Amino acid sequence: MAYVTRRKNGRFEIRESVTTPTGPRSRSLATFAALTEDVLDRAAARAQTPFDRASVRQAARRAGADVARRPVDDLAARLLAELARGQRPTPALADLLVAGFTSEGSISDLARWIAATAEERAAAVLDVLDLADAIPTRRRADQSEFPRLRSA
Repeated sequence: MAYVTRRKNGRFEIRESVTTPTGPRSRSLATFAALTEDVLDRAAARAQTPFDRASVRQAARRAGADVARRPVDDLAARLLAELARGQRPTPALADLLVAGFTSEGSISDLARWIAATAEERAAAVLDVLDLADAIPTRRRADQSEFPRLRSA
């Protein structure tokens, strides 16, 4: 289990306790001044036990560390600021936002497509074109089985 402690130099450290044949030991996972996603990534990569990001954030706050907001929280704050200025998303995007907040399942493929970068969309279009090229076509017969229609 990971925990956060303050060091003498004012920085903080994420540590975990592990049991060894010679008894319990504590090992350092990451040192930081402000807890960010990068610090959590480094700590999670080094952890030998299950790593719970939410409990580490909470432990960092209790220890008095500066905890950076998660990227999704920054986006939510920016959206709230725009709403306060009277700006509203399109009805389709508003419906997707409501669905994303209220549904238990994952957000729809449409929402992922809307959020995709131009490179991701181009790669998807190329995949579809490659699929279309891979579908075998049937050769048309030289003669049709139906009689020819003649115009007057």
